[in-house]
Amino acid sequence: MDIVSSIVVYILLWWWVFFMVLPFGARPAEKQIPGQASSAPEKPRIVTKMLITSVIAAGLFFIVHAVITSGIFSFRELAG
Repeated sequence: MDIVSSIVVYILLWWWVFFMVLPFGARPAEKQIPGQASSAPEKPRIVTKMLITSVIAAGLFFIVHAVITSGIFSFRELAG
C-alpha cells in the first residue's frame, strides 16, 4: 500500500471512529441558555475525544495495513 492510500485509509478510519466516539459522555446542560439547542452538551471535551480517536484509528490502521500487505485478503483477486 503506497503512502497516499495509507493516508486516505487513516483519514477515513479517523472520521469513522470520531463519529462513534463523539456521543460518549455527552450530557445536556442542566441550565439552558436562551438560543442554545436543548441537546447541546455541557462539556463536549472535543480535544480529549480527538486524542482517543487518533489512538483507536492508529490501532485500526495498523490492523488494516497488516491485512492488506500480508495478502490474506486481496482486492485484486476479488475484482478479477
